[in-house]
Amino acid sequence: MPATAIHDFELRRNDGKAFPLSAFRGKALLIVNTASKCGFTPQYKGLEALHREYKDRGLVVIGLPCDQFAHQEPGTDAEIAQFCEVNFGVSFPLMAKVEVNGPGALPLFVELRRRSRGMFGDSIKWNFTKFLVSADGTKITRFAPTFTPERMGAAIEAALPKGE
Repeated sequence: MPATAIHDFELRRNDGKAFPLSAFRGKALLIVNTASKCGFTPQYKGLEALHREYKDRGLVVIGLPCDQFAHQEPGTDAEIAQFCEVNFGVSFPLMAKVEVNGPGALPLFVELRRRSRGMFGDSIKWNFTKFLVSADGTKITRFAPTFTPERMGAAIEAALPKGE
């Protein structure tokens, strides 16, 4: 097991309740920093499609709104949740707004960045950067914002829990 297991982190839902990733040990995680006023915002639709297609096979899609990129997520947690539900039918878990870079970065993102550097180093460059964590927590694959959810099927298949 890695020194810091991704499934050991705890997040906070957009309703303020704890969201321990340990509840999903043995499941693959797709962790995405999101924003409601971004050119990539339509990816919510593709993320929701992945959620619906793979949730019963062991994938957990998790949206973490972030306002660090051009102030593209200015709303409150409640406003973000309503926007996502009304415009994209989002039913996967949405967390409270977070920071992904800098001194206030959520510890989960510090670890994801440390374990999966991008093209330009470990910092996250924009909204809708995606991190796919394998079900056993050992492999993390990072996808750029331009890599759409519709193209992630093969990587998700490889990350899902293996049959008994």
